[in-house]
Amino acid sequence: MALRPVQVNVKAVDDSAVGRFWGEALGWGVSSSEPGATGVKPAGFDWLDPVGICVDVIAVPEGKTTTKNRVHIDLASTSVAHQAELVARLQGLGATPADVGQGDVPWTVLADPEGNEFCVLEPREVYRDTGPIATVVIDCEDPRVMARFWGAAIDWTLHEATDDHAVFRSAKGVGPYFEFLRVPGVKTVPDRVHLDLLPGPGDDKEAEVARLRALGATDLDIGQGDVPWTCLADPEGHEFCVLARS
Repeated sequence: MALRPVQVNVKAVDDSAVGRFWGEALGWGVSSSEPGATGVKPAGFDWLDPVGICVDVIAVPEGKTTTKNRVHIDLASTSVAHQAELVARLQGLGATPADVGQGDVPWTVLADPEGNEFCVLEPREVYRDTGPIATVVIDCEDPRVMARFWGAAIDWTLHEATDDHAVFRSAKGVGPYFEFLRVPGVKTVPDRVHLDLLPGPGDDKEAEVARLRALGATDLDIGQGDVPWTCLADPEGHEFCVLARS
């Protein structure tokens, strides 16, 4: 039994515009199989056997509040010059500077055209082979609690767990990292960015959902109605979905 992170789900009033932004930002292809959903995927991405993750932008009627998202993407850079070039290119695409209280740091904090925060990191050796997304970051109260839950929930490898952060990566050693960072404060509003998980071949989705509940996940009603995926929240209330393979 195994669940694998397959995509970062981003809510947007205009999914097409935000999808185009992220496609240009990441250098990935953009497609839409149905109204209100725009997929952003690297070339050759196999949704049923994912290596790394993709981005899925879903239309919602309400805009982002002023509250900082507790889930965000960090983009990788290969040099200081590349970081500066990337920041300039992203601003040309519609990104804007964002102040989340970061102070004087070597990375740059931006927001996409609908205000979803993300970072452009200074070059770091650990992210040299991740592709354009270095890591997906989740703010939390207790990284060790998150490490225990997510370590049992998904088939990714836990690389480190301390009082300040927990770090996962695909067991295949490819694609972005997945990091929990201790931050002050608690979750107060539904997030506009979350992870979608996919069962492995031959695994039963409902059995996986039951396993997650036993680990401490709770059911989540966001008005989704009768859909083929299941909405849950982890022990600190971070929303995520378990998708069906068909």
